[in-house]
Amino acid sequence: MADFGELGEKLAGIRNEIAEELIKIKDSKSVYEYRKSVMDGKTGKVGSLMREMGKIPAEMKAEYGKRVNEMKNWVQERFEEIDARLKAEEMRRRYESEKIDVTMPSKKREHGNLHPNTLVRNQIVDIFGSMGFDIYEGTEIETDYYNFTALNTPQDHPARDMQDTFYLSPEFLLRTQTSAGQIHVMEAKQPPIKIISPGKVFRSDDDATHSPMFTQMEGLVVDKGITLCDLKGMLDVFVQKIFGENTKTRLRPSYFPFTEPSVEVDVSCFQCGGCGCRLCKGTGWIEVLGAGVVNKKVLEGCGIDSDVYSGFAFGIGIERIAMLKYGINNIKLLFGSDLRVLSQLDD
Repeated sequence: MADFGELGEKLAGIRNEIAEELIKIKDSKSVYEYRKSVMDGKTGKVGSLMREMGKIPAEMKAEYGKRVNEMKNWVQERFEEIDARLKAEEMRRRYESEKIDVTMPSKKREHGNLHPNTLVRNQIVDIFGSMGFDIYEGTEIETDYYNFTALNTPQDHPARDMQDTFYLSPEFLLRTQTSAGQIHVMEAKQPPIKIISPGKVFRSDDDATHSPMFTQMEGLVVDKGITLCDLKGMLDVFVQKIFGENTKTRLRPSYFPFTEPSVEVDVSCFQCGGCGCRLCKGTGWIEVLGAGVVNKKVLEGCGIDSDVYSGFAFGIGIERIAMLKYGINNIKLLFGSDLRVLSQLDD
């Protein structure tokens, strides 16, 4: 460097450049980044000045160091000043954005409800649990044997057709009924048996009242002297706890391969009291489930002496009960996760 005049001009130029850049900066983060670039010992305009000390004549080094230090101090003060000002402004804006008007009414906090299926399932489990039933949960993938053959379903029965059952292979399928659970239980345990078996089942069916996947609950009782009257008495207690204490049951003859005799179970309409309305289609009765006395062939296939023991079985559609209980007219509403449906239910 030729003389101090040239040094003064260089420092003045750096000072003016920094001052102009600082005017453009609008936030404290930019201040930090710019200060780092200016004061960097290798590439920064100010930070690298001391590296030029080796080029300065010995008699000028003291004065050079003094002026460079004054420059550094000026830069530090400017950065600290603008940094403090911008941080104060940022804090003011933050406080402004977070300001709370304590005179405003509080926001309503929405609370969740259990799904209708869960509500009904829990209620049914509680009801049968109070009667001494155990819970058995089977697998959703079953063999053809447990889903059909062991339940006395003929090889030519329509339920075995591809259009009704989801087959995974010639041997395995998605269970079409939780009735398969009763076979597993009867093979593993000798009477007395008293179980319910809830779970998902799958059938190739889809309309306003049917779904390819739905929830069923199988019930099974096997013991000495079990009759259809025991089934009727148990169902009376069940429907009264679900639909109201004035609800009555009616059994109609039906057919299921694994029960004989078999019945469809109706309940008196809990909306009109049996007088006839839109819900019961003017009949005063609503079909709710299928049931019957366990077929002797099913008992014997599981190694149970049908001359000593008898039993009854029933299958409840959880969605069917939920739709009736809560006035839901389309089963798809139970699978759509529509909060407008759930918000109306709070048992």
